[in-house]
Amino acid sequence: MPSRPDSRAVGAQPFKQLAFIGGGAWGTALALTALRAGRDCSLWIREPEVARVAASERRTLFLPGHPLPEALLISSELATVLAQAELAVLVVPSQYLRTVARDIQSHLTEGAALLICSKGIEAESCALMHEVVEEELGGRPWAVLSGPSFAAEVAEGQPTAVTVAGKDAALVARAAATFASPIFRPYTSSDPVGVQVGGAVKNVLAIACGIASGCGFGSNARAALITRGLAEVMRLGLALGARQETLAGLAGLGDLTLTCSSEQSRNFSFGMALGKGLTAQQAQAGSKAVVEGAENARSVIGLANKLAVEMPICQAVFEILYQDLPVLDAMHRLLTRPLKDETAGAIES
Repeated sequence: MPSRPDSRAVGAQPFKQLAFIGGGAWGTALALTALRAGRDCSLWIREPEVARVAASERRTLFLPGHPLPEALLISSELATVLAQAELAVLVVPSQYLRTVARDIQSHLTEGAALLICSKGIEAESCALMHEVVEEELGGRPWAVLSGPSFAAEVAEGQPTAVTVAGKDAALVARAAATFASPIFRPYTSSDPVGVQVGGAVKNVLAIACGIASGCGFGSNARAALITRGLAEVMRLGLALGARQETLAGLAGLGDLTLTCSSEQSRNFSFGMALGKGLTAQQAQAGSKAVVEGAENARSVIGLANKLAVEMPICQAVFEILYQDLPVLDAMHRLLTRPLKDETAGAIES
């Protein structure tokens, strides 16, 4: 179950001026959500030409069919986007967060806080996203936001619940109040590690579920992968100090179930293409969106190895992508692992 909403969020003062750093589908959907909640928003898009088209034509290729309101300031210039921002919302792919954090440092206003919405683990350092931000922007208050949320549905204004987490309770409450509306409900948590682990690992597991679907396996296989995948999320999260109830909540089980169950998920669709026999390069051809699960298969396994945590499903995805393990061999290996009690090691590293 999701954590109980912090009563302090009810009366918390929302941030009024928001800058969204990352103009992909998720960053744009969050900006639209904040606009609906009555905030002033700006959106940074890295590519100048893409930003120019988005600003002039009020549309984005990442969310076709969702016009961008005139009230949304769009620019490829960080100085312009961050000029008045009280809250910088970081929504770039996980492997680019460190570079972007360095780039924005000189443009942040005094006292500006950070909301980390990038999902992943840095490949080179095996660092969580808040650790990257602390290293590059040390001293800035931060919180994280994650949960089961397809960008297109958020952009459409469909009901969505997410989790905002951090160690600074006042900031968490303000961030939750900033986005809250009758159709977008943030819950609060003091467990940012658990929220981030859930958001990172679920993308790798979604690839596994997509592979199974592409191979022609049915709902039984998907249910098994989701359930045993949750055990892997639990093992890694608890080894890092996360709380079990967080991993069983919106940012853990909720996001895992959503991402592993629909072709709306890029990671699931990418896995389906692999299961049908395409190479990773072929599966990603023609898509501008980053497949976070493919990027994070390396970092998740790197962190798991560092902590001596067993993650056989994630390991199989890693070997399929980076060590040329045939898909059917990976599935056979998972199904013929030694028999054991279901709960043995399920939540222990």
